[in-house]
Amino acid sequence: MKTHDFLLELGTEELPPKLLLKLSESLKNNIADELKKINISSSSIVSFATPRRLAVSIKELQSKQKDQVIEKKGPSTESPEMAINGFAKSCGVDLSQLEKKQLGGKEYYFYSKEEAGQIISSLLPRIIESSIKNIPITRAMKWGSADHSFVRPVHWLVVMLDKEIVPAQIMGLESGRVTRGLRFQKDLTIELSHASEYELVMSKSAQIIVDFKKRKEIIREQVLLVAKQNNAEVVIDESLLDEVCALVEYPRAFAGKFDEKFLSVPHEALISAMKSHQKYFHLVDSKGGLLPLFISVANIESSNLKVVIEGNERVIHPRLSDSEFFWNQDKAVRLDQRIDGLDNVLFMKSLGSMAQKAKRIEHLSFYIAELVGFDPKESSRAGLLCKSDLLSEMVGEFADLQGIMGGYYALNDGESKAVSIAIREHYQPRFSGDTLPSTSEGLVVAIADKLDTITGIYGIGQAPTGSKDPYALRRLALGLLRILLEAKIELNLKSLIKFSLDLHLEEVDRSISDSIYKFMMERLKAYYKDANIDSNVYEAVLAVSPDSPFDFHLRVEALNEFTQSADSKSLIESNKRIANILKDSTEHHNDLNSKALIEDSEKNLYKATELLSKQLSDKKDYKTTMRSLLELKEVIDTFFDNVMVNTEDLKVREARLALISRVRALFLSVADISHLSS
Repeated sequence: MKTHDFLLELGTEELPPKLLLKLSESLKNNIADELKKINISSSSIVSFATPRRLAVSIKELQSKQKDQVIEKKGPSTESPEMAINGFAKSCGVDLSQLEKKQLGGKEYYFYSKEEAGQIISSLLPRIIESSIKNIPITRAMKWGSADHSFVRPVHWLVVMLDKEIVPAQIMGLESGRVTRGLRFQKDLTIELSHASEYELVMSKSAQIIVDFKKRKEIIREQVLLVAKQNNAEVVIDESLLDEVCALVEYPRAFAGKFDEKFLSVPHEALISAMKSHQKYFHLVDSKGGLLPLFISVANIESSNLKVVIEGNERVIHPRLSDSEFFWNQDKAVRLDQRIDGLDNVLFMKSLGSMAQKAKRIEHLSFYIAELVGFDPKESSRAGLLCKSDLLSEMVGEFADLQGIMGGYYALNDGESKAVSIAIREHYQPRFSGDTLPSTSEGLVVAIADKLDTITGIYGIGQAPTGSKDPYALRRLALGLLRILLEAKIELNLKSLIKFSLDLHLEEVDRSISDSIYKFMMERLKAYYKDANIDSNVYEAVLAVSPDSPFDFHLRVEALNEFTQSADSKSLIESNKRIANILKDSTEHHNDLNSKALIEDSEKNLYKATELLSKQLSDKKDYKTTMRSLLELKEVIDTFFDNVMVNTEDLKVREARLALISRVRALFLSVADISHLSS
């Protein structure tokens, strides 16, 4: 079948930079879905995106639908004559033209007709209109007197199949082959001769790189080169790079400088000002120290770059002056003097103010630090002060500096370095792959803060449901568990949850501690999946419900190692067999009368379990336990080969049941390995 190259370009006002990629992907995916619905194939679908255009290019697009047989099912042959005639009339045929077919043991009337496939050019206008309409937009704009709406006003439309224009009317625009150049090139229009030439023509005729990924890499290369020319290293934040890429069509990077006096302000504040307000990349020396330099990316190749640089330097000066002012103003008020002010900041309805939250974190931090042997005084002090920077001017301007600025203000107030670092790092880990707090006090406050939020929000009935997690409790729970596992902190999570719940206001349900524990431990399933550990290993450990996540982790590691052994399969099946026998047994099998054991194979198993029990008593070396249990394989196999457990002799049966119960108990001291059975 004949195929075509297809191009759609929608020209717009400048699109929101943080949404550009999502808009582009959505348009591409919507078109692909619409084509799939009507059974039209292609070899590739590619999206393009710049600040002023969304485009989709399709290679080898099928020229028409295949002919197809349309079949309609009617009433059964036993239905009233009126119903049958009504079906024939609705199909536009006589009763004699209907077919009879068996379906589910019953005979029905069917009508079939062959429908010729439509050519793609007649289908495209509806596909394009539907695809644009179905782009998810939270705030659509309207313009002019028409009733059209989109994320931004639209100005031109290109729809082509090979060399031909596909006639279409979309949002008041008539399709054509003419696109436009850069914003400042008002008179530059570009006539496209073929749909396949779009990317090349835009690059040659307008210097516009329409491919987002290619443009992003060009910007990266330019920024790195400019940094090298200034004998500096540039810090490239990928999210900032994406945003800059979404702001320019014709990228040209250049360096500028700012007054060195601003380096007395915390560097994070300067970086936030440059990044959030001006979309600048900051530069550092070989030791990571901030330099009074920045790199910006223009959307034009200026004939007088000096003027562009001076303009950017003038703009950044007042921004950094604001940061300097905030820093000096904030230092005048101590963190502990701000706590009362936090009473006016609501944490959440039914959970009180941020001051109440800070005091709960203080109590939790003291409690946790005492349990694990860290400094309770420093930990609780950091916990009390950790939210005070929310009232600072700097954090009011740059919300991403929460905690970071608190650390600086704590040092300025004369607090200890331990308290300062704990405040600075208590939000960590903020996301997957983020680092943990670097100090014991920081770990404690991070645990306390996350746990207080989880228990509080869960306790007022706002637990995550399905895919909805508006308060990011899943992320908080995984972050808390990562701290316990990766920092090797042994804590009874069940009792800690209860302690945290008791600190909350009366509106919080105290009876849901088990539900919170289950919710938190379920987060580990994904954690171990990412570590390539079988989910059955997780389920086997979960079945014995360890109180401590770190203890849980040690068991998982031991069990994962155990499953790598060839002998483990036999032991897993034996354990499942034992579990089934004990489940079906009605006798008590707690007390073992070793004198009732008569067969050599059961006596040998008894001796082996006795010796192993003594060796492993009160030890939490689970890997050693599982390695030792592997040594039981031969005696367990021999036992089941030679011994009938459910013998008619009651005393012997009870002894044997007690013996295999002891074997199972040894395994259960680590996990329920019957969950590993295939």
